[in-house]
Amino acid sequence: MLDNSLFVLYYNLKTRRRKRARVMKLVNMRHSKCRGRKALSVRVRPRAQKNTMPNLQENPTLKDFQKYIEEMVRERGFTDETIPELFMLFLEECGEMAKAARKLEKVKSDPNSKEHLLEEEIADVFIYLLDICNKFNIDLEKAFREKEKINKKRTWK
Repeated sequence: MLDNSLFVLYYNLKTRRRKRARVMKLVNMRHSKCRGRKALSVRVRPRAQKNTMPNLQENPTLKDFQKYIEEMVRERGFTDETIPELFMLFLEECGEMAKAARKLEKVKSDPNSKEHLLEEEIADVFIYLLDICNKFNIDLEKAFREKEKINKKRTWK
């Protein structure tokens, strides 16, 4: 069982990805597992015994997706991410989406590189887009509708 113990979160400096982060008990930074990595001390809160993960209703609206992402970010402990961090994560996912599309279209790519599923990468981009909108208190559906009113008046050649 976790108490409010002090843990160290190690990020691989090369990738700087939270997905690949490992949580370990506080150890000496000279430990072989720590070399070449950046350490951040974090307090780990105990989780409630019951599953408190938010549920996404069937046939959700865009507003439902935004609310779900807001709750999911809170539940998973990602509320401290800064705007620059979110933009970097968003752009990283955009790059992975482009790489997956490039492989599907048989455009030049390294055959030994990691396989990315386009559907998953698009979903990741969508998640980060909604998270950014939530950070700026933007109702994406409302913004989309208002922007589309402007676009309808434009002349497209």
